[in-house]
Amino acid sequence: MSDSDKPLSFSGNLSHVGETIFSKMTALANKHKAVNLSQGFPDFPVDPELIERVHFYVDKGPHQYAPMAGHLAFRQELCKLSDQEFASPYQAETEICITAGATQALGTALACAIREGDEVIVFSPAYDSYFPMIELYGGRPITIKLQHPDYNVDWNQVKRLISHRTKMIIINSPHNPSGRTWKEDDYLKLQELVGDSNILILADEVYEHLVFDPKEKRSVRQFPELRKRSFVVGSLGKTVHVTGWKIGYCMAPENLMREFKKVHQYFVFSINHPLQWALADYLPNLDLNSLGKLFKEKHDWFFRNLQERTRFKPLASEGTYFMLIDYSEISQEPELAFAERLTTEFGVASIPLSPFYRDPVDNKVLRLCFAKDDQTLEQGVDALSKL
Repeated sequence: MSDSDKPLSFSGNLSHVGETIFSKMTALANKHKAVNLSQGFPDFPVDPELIERVHFYVDKGPHQYAPMAGHLAFRQELCKLSDQEFASPYQAETEICITAGATQALGTALACAIREGDEVIVFSPAYDSYFPMIELYGGRPITIKLQHPDYNVDWNQVKRLISHRTKMIIINSPHNPSGRTWKEDDYLKLQELVGDSNILILADEVYEHLVFDPKEKRSVRQFPELRKRSFVVGSLGKTVHVTGWKIGYCMAPENLMREFKKVHQYFVFSINHPLQWALADYLPNLDLNSLGKLFKEKHDWFFRNLQERTRFKPLASEGTYFMLIDYSEISQEPELAFAERLTTEFGVASIPLSPFYRDPVDNKVLRLCFAKDDQTLEQGVDALSKL
């Protein structure tokens, strides 16, 4: 090979990052035709009323660029929903932006806020995109571990790790992967810690409407000292079971949203226009009580059947799509090896918890997704009962 034919030596900013565990386990599930309880997506039908609205606007239009911040009627409906659920109004003209999924919103908030050397506090286990995105913008993740099996926050440790370099704290409730929710006391303690600072909050609330007990539904939007410094990220994919549409949003006070939009306009500028019109029509009729009830019923059935029919120890969730299961009484294999064997030999795909941490952790815990139809869940439990 001549010098001119040799590939260019190149190392990207995320060259140390490999394939995500979600892609890996889904590919393994597809290869072995396993019941896929790994990646977090529903497999039951979308509401026909929403599909009808999509057909209408795909046929009628609009077919050109949406306004950069999103279709105004859609933004208005999301702001009404925020006020309805959390008594927290936002201005649709200046305090919300529609994004290409929640992950884009998270990345945009980090991009507009983080500079070289800034520290960002992250509670782990954590959604795997947080760490690489922080590093991509020159920040330094500071990790605080949530202790298995309760996954509660150690507020004394948070207080010790906050410094003059702390630019942002990322919080996630309901929490992926544990399914736990923050209590009022957690928000009050965070509010007390950041009250006299310029620390920003990035609140990942994509499962905001999947809290099983309506009385336990909370948001940073309800706490004035947190609200004024928070980018709040939500996901229509999670709320209306259309993860493949990749439509999310970010709400923030006008001074923060102004900087968010400056980055958003160069990342993607605008989001799928007909889908925004369809969702704007659909949201006023969305029954959030039925949504929480649906996932509570699935969670409770799954928990009970895992407990009664398998050797796994399920850990109860309070929200999200997910349930953790402890396999320490079945095997001492490392989490990834056990998850792979569970897929290839027993036909059930899960996600090991260890990739959700920055430092090595092996609690013998897997994450399962119960946002599936009844037949899928029955097949999954039946396969797990064979261990």
